[in-house]
Amino acid sequence: MIGNGEDPRDVLDRLIAERGENYADLSRLLKRNPAYIQQFIKRGTPRKLDEEDRRVLARYFGVPEDVLGGRVPAVSGASSRSRSIPAIVAVPRLALGASAGSGTLDDDERAAGVMAFDASWLRHIGVRPQRVSIIRVDGESMAPTLSDGDEIMVDHDDGAERLRDGVYVLRLDGVLMVKRVALGMRRNAISVLSDNAHYPGWIDIDPALVDIVGRVVWTGRRLV
Repeated sequence: MIGNGEDPRDVLDRLIAERGENYADLSRLLKRNPAYIQQFIKRGTPRKLDEEDRRVLARYFGVPEDVLGGRVPAVSGASSRSRSIPAIVAVPRLALGASAGSGTLDDDERAAGVMAFDASWLRHIGVRPQRVSIIRVDGESMAPTLSDGDEIMVDHDDGAERLRDGVYVLRLDGVLMVKRVALGMRRNAISVLSDNAHYPGWIDIDPALVDIVGRVVWTGRRLV
């Protein structure tokens, strides 16, 4: 059970351990230096969490803010309601497109907004919320799987070390693109393919030529 006067540092440390998170990634979630959360928990610096940091962490873990050091909210008898807070995560939308066409050289990875997702749903599909981003699909080479303008979620944890058949965002010859990767019969060879038969692919190439950005785990599109 969480709370009951427990030190907020102990509560946060236990939440991190239970969820398989780490100090550095949570610090980045707060847009702080990588040692921020560790210093708070282990060294007591800062003495208490900034209000906005506390709010973000409470929503991320789905706990009331007071267990992380916030004020206990006033509760009025029968009108009281559950203090459970939905764990919503803001996933960054990057200011670039992954080409599903002739290719793009756009390396600008600034955030261009965010999309909100339920943190528990992200964990359910097997990704760490702080290690995903949203990228726009440019072009039709991955049709019908992906269409021009689709938004795709990229898992940056799922890269070259775990490479298997699937759809990935990658760089080939310096060009950022989204393609299907297929492991070939030959050792040390992969194929980078387009789902649209009208577009070319690269068959049995050296994996060292391909920089894997991450695996595509979700897509969303506007219906017109």
